Amino acid sequence: MARTILAGMTALALSASVFAQAPAGNLEAALAAAPANLKDGAMVIKWKADGTYDTLRPGTNTLVCYDQSGEPSEQPFSSQCTQVGNLDRVKQNKQYEAKEADRAKREAALAELEKAGTRVKPVFGSVFYTVSGKDQASARRHVTISVPSATTASLGLPDNGKAGGAWIMGAGTTGAHIMTPGS
Repeated sequence: MARTILAGMTALALSASVFAQAPAGNLEAALAAAPANLKDGAMVIKWKADGTYDTLRPGTNTLVCYDQSGEPSEQPFSSQCTQVGNLDRVKQNKQYEAKEADRAKREAALAELEKAGTRVKPVFGSVFYTVSGKDQASARRHVTISVPSATTASLGLPDNGKAGGAWIMGAGTTGAHIMTPGS
């Protein structure tokens, strides 16, 4: 009797630990783009094909990171972090990437959302940190700052990087962002 109870409790404990485990994901790869001062408190997620995600690790700050290596339109190694408030924008991007492999067609579809006023806006002033490349060792860091609907006139920044400084890309759209040189 005692053996049966012990076996039952062991089976219950094992099944509970299986259900308590986080979904599989590579935390190290997901956090590769995180700034050192925000890394420990960043939320880590794993995107699913349908645009939803699993939380691999809850966060204690507003940064969320995810490994997007090998996803459609991404490099073999690709990690991105941004503010949690941008997840709806990223979700919309990923849903359109899954629907349309052709970049020009996908951008045209997103432009239609922009015209219709249904394009999700990122949080003004939020940062997108990205590290991507053929592998992690040769990956390049890229940092942009979201400034939805901003223009060259409203920010006083040029619309190209010819002068070597920061510049605004996508001015006047929900995707307007400040490009940072050297990143």
